[in-house]
Amino acid sequence: MEIPEGVTVQADGLNVTVKGPKGEVQKTFPKRTEIKVDGNKVEIQSPKQAMKGTAEAVMKNMLKGVSEGYERKLKLLYAHFPITIEVKGTEIAVKNFLGEKQPRKTSVVGSTKVTAKGQNVEVSGPDKEAVGQTIANLKAAMKIKGKDGRIFQDGIFEVEE
Repeated sequence: MEIPEGVTVQADGLNVTVKGPKGEVQKTFPKRTEIKVDGNKVEIQSPKQAMKGTAEAVMKNMLKGVSEGYERKLKLLYAHFPITIEVKGTEIAVKNFLGEKQPRKTSVVGSTKVTAKGQNVEVSGPDKEAVGQTIANLKAAMKIKGKDGRIFQDGIFEVEE
């Protein structure tokens, strides 16, 4: 596969580092996967076809992430108590969720950036897996336990804009 312009790929055994204008992503590929960088091309070889396909998909995500980046938009929805999100470094605090006094806390994965403006939350970064895991952490922190889910539908949801 082709390496986009402005992106560098370094393969050191099974460890691969991809650097680009949007950031840097590092991954360790499974054993028996061979990665070769030749000029502006990356070759992936594996004795198992399924392993090769997975490694190629991960490499494509890495190349796209450092050149274009990944961005997901979320929205805080509530019916009972106004929810606020506060981001400090790698920690996210969800305040006033269902009227709780103590904020629910979760963490940001990798070099992902989380910005919260009112009800809108934006999660972006060069690593697709880290962006997805950060969103999963937020959703898990806002899980409603011990209440009727048909009535209490407060939470964070993805929106398309």
